[in-house]
Amino acid sequence: MERYRNLSGDSGIDAYEIGDDFIKVRFRPGVVYWYTEGSVGARHVAVLKRLARRGQGLGTYISQHPDVREGYARKEPDD
Repeated sequence: MERYRNLSGDSGIDAYEIGDDFIKVRFRPGVVYWYTEGSVGARHVAVLKRLARRGQGLGTYISQHPDVREGYARKEPDD
């Protein structure tokens, strides 16, 4: 996974991984959420990818969009 830049300095997100049709987001303390085009839609996945690469706004976007916050495809502990 790639380290989230956290430009705001107060994000609960630690890292992310981008795939063709998904993004995995690791929140502190090490729980990974998978957001897929099938679970939250292609538009949301595209925005999540853009925010992750930018290093700012990812956690806010997830928390402010209930269909994203609650629509993850899977949740797992980070290995």
